[in-house]
Amino acid sequence: MRSPLVYLTVLVIATCGLVYELVAGTLASYVLGDSVTQFSTVIGVYLSALGLGAYLSRYVQRGLARRFVEVELAVALLGGASAPLLFLAFAHLPGFFRPVLYAVVLGVGTLVGLEIPLVLRILREAVEFKELVAKVLTFDYLGALAASLLFPIFLVPRLGLVRTSIVFGLANAAVGLWSTWLFAPLLGAVRGLRVKATLLVLGLTVAFAFADRLTDLAEEGLYADEVVFARSTPYQRIVLTRSKGQFQLFLNGNLQFSSIDEYRYHEALVHPALALAPRARRVLVLGGGDGLAVREVLKDPRVADVVLVDLDPEMTRLASENPLLVELNAGSLRNSRVRIVNEDAFIWLGREADLFDAAFLDFPDPHNFSLGKLYTTRFYALLRRRLDPDGVVAVQSTSPLMARRSFWCINRTLEAAGFHVRPYHALVPSFGEWGFALGALEPFEPPRSVREGLRYLDAATLASLFVLGPDMAPVDTEINRLNNQALVRYYEDEWERWN
Repeated sequence: MRSPLVYLTVLVIATCGLVYELVAGTLASYVLGDSVTQFSTVIGVYLSALGLGAYLSRYVQRGLARRFVEVELAVALLGGASAPLLFLAFAHLPGFFRPVLYAVVLGVGTLVGLEIPLVLRILREAVEFKELVAKVLTFDYLGALAASLLFPIFLVPRLGLVRTSIVFGLANAAVGLWSTWLFAPLLGAVRGLRVKATLLVLGLTVAFAFADRLTDLAEEGLYADEVVFARSTPYQRIVLTRSKGQFQLFLNGNLQFSSIDEYRYHEALVHPALALAPRARRVLVLGGGDGLAVREVLKDPRVADVVLVDLDPEMTRLASENPLLVELNAGSLRNSRVRIVNEDAFIWLGREADLFDAAFLDFPDPHNFSLGKLYTTRFYALLRRRLDPDGVVAVQSTSPLMARRSFWCINRTLEAAGFHVRPYHALVPSFGEWGFALGALEPFEPPRSVREGLRYLDAATLASLFVLGPDMAPVDTEINRLNNQALVRYYEDEWERWN
């Protein structure tokens, strides 16, 4: 038995263990939202399970090396299958997703918790105790570092969650198979273990080859219509579905638009603000990587320069190249007047020095804290510095009917950042009543007319947008600040009632 190879084994199994934890947390945040809650609960259950596994290791009295190999194969099976299993559970058994999620995390964590104590006990006769503990724990922590770096930089964008879990299941299975040689003097008969490990490696290899089909099976249950495009990026899961006469864009399972009625949303977002702007030469669009808000902005002949800031380069690339999206956005992202910046809008605003005549905030709803920061007083204060004194801003503000406190929280936060605000709404059949906030640095009255030739808006319709019924009337809310993220709490509470 060669100790250096055992330490390499520790490095591999530590990397695998943390990857399974990251897969579970990421997948839960994709499908359930609120990434802070999902990662917090997954990490808590996983760490507790590690402790449980370490405690249970005391009951393994004989055949330590054989038990170690068997644990490796069990981790390989459960961990490797974790992502497809969780996707399928959410798609086909949504009411049981959380129990399945925490059962998988508990199972993987318990098995991983058994590994290091068994290795320590296997090596204790060959290595001095202080050297043994120092080296084993060092390689364990190095493995965790490797996983934490590889996961966001390479694994998710290149492999996706399903292939990532299968690849690391293969790594655990390979460790189990290799250990039948590494610990051969301690194992006795090894043929049965090698057959099991070989079959598991072959099974996971087949699963890797059919990973796309496994993902398709899950997404066929998640989406009512045919999936025509799906890709994971470092930031999100992008899915396009198509049904008769229309297609839809989903980000992390959340509908962003339907091609049949998106024009109502985007006309309502863009044209009231443009009608109010005395100049609209330089325009800023934050979010909106699908190019649909930019399409509406480019209809104004005054516009000479549009800067689109969207975090995900894959989204803007898709909107520039995919035939369905290019046709719908009228090739807006290919227009010579448009400059695309793929960067965090918060960071970009803090660094940018140019001024704009109008700004449009077309971010996804604030269902997690990374999005909630884009609706805070700090963010709006940064935006205010980038507007001309007579500049205007329009913000998508979720539903004033379904998420009333969230809607008014956004309005109140804009006011707290120094904007004069006029709330308004539009009926978008795919979403219901949808809300917006129109803001300026000086007091103003809502516009009375918009450009001609729009599909949804005219003077009469425009006036109706600024009339909110009693069920959408103002309510008291907190201001959304970076240190409280009140908006995310409101949003989660309110939409939970409708899901």
